Amino acid sequence: MARTLMIQGTTSDAGKSTLVAGLCRALARRGLRVAPFKPQNMALNSAVAADGGEIGRAQALQAQAAGVAATSDMNPVLLKPNTDVGAQVIIQGRAIGTMDALDYHAYKARARAAVLESFRRLAARYQVVLVEGAGSPAEINLRENDIANMGFAESVDCPVLLVADIDRGGVFAHLVGTLELLSPSEQDRVQGFVINRFRGDRRLLEPGLRWLEDRTARPVLGVLPYLHGLHLDAEDAIDASQAAKDPDALRVVVPVFPRISNHTDFDPLRLHPRVEVRFVGPGEAVPPADLFILPGSKSVRSDLQWLRANGWEQAIRRHLRYGGKLIGLCGGFQMLGRTLSDPLGLEGPPGTSPGLGLLDMDTVLEAEKRLANVHGTLVLGGVPVTGYEIHCGVSRGPALARPLVALQGRSDGAVSEDGQILGTYLHGLFESPPACKALLAWAGLAAPQAFDYAALREAALERLADACEAHLDMARILALLGGDAQASRPTGSEVVP
Repeated sequence: MARTLMIQGTTSDAGKSTLVAGLCRALARRGLRVAPFKPQNMALNSAVAADGGEIGRAQALQAQAAGVAATSDMNPVLLKPNTDVGAQVIIQGRAIGTMDALDYHAYKARARAAVLESFRRLAARYQVVLVEGAGSPAEINLRENDIANMGFAESVDCPVLLVADIDRGGVFAHLVGTLELLSPSEQDRVQGFVINRFRGDRRLLEPGLRWLEDRTARPVLGVLPYLHGLHLDAEDAIDASQAAKDPDALRVVVPVFPRISNHTDFDPLRLHPRVEVRFVGPGEAVPPADLFILPGSKSVRSDLQWLRANGWEQAIRRHLRYGGKLIGLCGGFQMLGRTLSDPLGLEGPPGTSPGLGLLDMDTVLEAEKRLANVHGTLVLGGVPVTGYEIHCGVSRGPALARPLVALQGRSDGAVSEDGQILGTYLHGLFESPPACKALLAWAGLAAPQAFDYAALREAALERLADACEAHLDMARILALLGGDAQASRPTGSEVVP
């Protein structure tokens, strides 16, 4: 059975996903067979695993860091909120229904069985399992029947490292306070601390580190620096940061729906040197742009209502009148049609909503969710494209006779008769350099260059692993895993495939 180490955080966004990804790559470079694991994840950014199941996008990235194929067992419970009080529940890659918080609390015993089953399968196949917690283990209201943090650690009897983000302030209070709120047996599991996102001269931090170690009788196993410009796929929160853009950059505007999903679709554009992406939230004026993109949504009818309430329908029609371009992705694609129906109440109350009427098609949400990694040819320029599908909607109508993508034995999406509007169910549309280049040219960018987003992601993982090697006590981490503390430190970026 694999050796197991769990990374828990004092808060959300403390650096758990980042640390697990970095350690996955660092240990894989040392020749260890590593698997990431997150018992329970709540996120609207998801991915399709190699076995066809749906998992959190962070776990797919961590699997890439480990050099292994992502599977549904790496994130056996995924919660995708579609209202403020309810979420779609996905168990071992498959949606089983929508539950409110109280219903899910009662369901946790069954969810625990799936979590432990998935963990056992991974532990039988790999030498090391690196586990990521969720939120904080000190959330008192969620302690009963916990499967995401210490409840899992106690079930499988694994050590825990606690990570905190010093950039947000109060790092010592976060670490000491979290430890104090744990039970004695849970406290015994915490074998050390990692401080994340440190800026400045570490010598100024040393007195605090010594105090923390004396106060808690636990070591600080590393202080990771703030890695400027590091890009990793976001687990949930939107990353709107961008470097300076060329003066002639293509202007892209994206509405931030209340239930926006898979907004990582826009990372290749946000990071492109000649594309400026603007995310527009509620109450904000819709700025002029070359290209509007309607993103995916976990609650399409309610997000369409939000779109109208925030003035987007008029803005879109004005944008098109003046020759602007429009793309709809997944839920955004569905909004472009005549009607959008949810007869089973999969994403809210049953009913039908009028769409924007820009494409001659109708969409019905059906119980069976389509999950697939796909590749094909983009009609624009006939270039290769890859992506993935995660949707319940089935669209039908004359607009689909002009598809955007030719896939294996079928087609996807639509192109409007005037060529101003594109729609597709494919997520990851811009990650393929040839497809991205063709789409940017269609949108009006003069002489666009190919942008290799996959290479950027790989470089970020290598940089993160290098930081772990340089700033963490890897010998003590290997010792926690029961490995050879004297294992050779790699001299280059040697990833085990």
